[in-house]
Amino acid sequence: MRTITFFNNKGGVGKTTTVYHVAWMLSEMGIKTIAVDLDPQSNLTSMFLTDERLEEVYESSSPVTVLDAIIPIVNGDQAVPVHIENINSSLGLILGNLALSTFEDTLSDAWLKCLNSEIYSFKVTSIFKTIIDEAAQRFDAEIVLIDVGPNLGAINRAVTISSDYIIMPVASDLFSLQGIKNLGTTLNQWKRQWNQRKDLKPQNLTIQIPENNTSAAGYIVMQYSAKESRPVKAYLKWANRIPGFFKEFVLNDSNIETISVDSDSNCIALLKHFRSLAPMSMEVHKPIFLLKPGDGAIGAHVYAVKASYDEFAILTLKMLNRCP
Repeated sequence: MRTITFFNNKGGVGKTTTVYHVAWMLSEMGIKTIAVDLDPQSNLTSMFLTDERLEEVYESSSPVTVLDAIIPIVNGDQAVPVHIENINSSLGLILGNLALSTFEDTLSDAWLKCLNSEIYSFKVTSIFKTIIDEAAQRFDAEIVLIDVGPNLGAINRAVTISSDYIIMPVASDLFSLQGIKNLGTTLNQWKRQWNQRKDLKPQNLTIQIPENNTSAAGYIVMQYSAKESRPVKAYLKWANRIPGFFKEFVLNDSNIETISVDSDSNCIALLKHFRSLAPMSMEVHKPIFLLKPGDGAIGAHVYAVKASYDEFAILTLKMLNRCP
């Protein structure tokens, strides 16, 4: 089982939409996949579920979100298996919860107290690994995709140390470059800090803690066709700085060479903006590459749907290759 987290310090670049479509494409390929919504905004959950199902979930008292699996562990009770929403036979969803953000302080406190070799603090810090490993085994998932919020808080720290791979969706602008720098620096810092804590693990700890073997698998440049609506020179000014920033601040490679984004081996995909297909996809809760004429994909949209299928298939295969 491979755990892949999509993470960017900058919001609004299409990270959640990418997780949604890659999860569906993996399902199309027959690869059993779980998508996990660990962004307190819960946008991934709302993309998958109809309004009726969302209302049913969040207005009921049934324990169906990720927070319902977290609370017993935090309270020192027996762990409760997290609910997996069956999207289809090869695709499951672990639902987000807006109240997940209230868990930040607990995680911050546990992170600090791991330095005191406290069993409880190690259990809390390892909480996402515990929940996800059990869910993946129960669903027989080969891939787990995780969506997190655009911040450098305690939730994302606990998630990333429990992940096998990190993929960064980025845009071609100044703030995305700053996001790469911030995230790369912070990921390396978190890794060093967790290694320090691992050495202090209590001998009688009964759970598996994160191994902290997380590696950066690459980046995806979002909304690449944006260059059509503004001067190509201005677009490439930022786009062609992405390879150097990623190599220096994420991979810690000081041997920086000038290379264009479209020839960089760390670039998993240059993902186009599919414009009018996006709102159509949101309305019918389907990925854009599975839209049908009955969903409104007619005329020129038919060719765009086919093109999007090919593009996401190539992206997903390259992702699998980079996350062995």
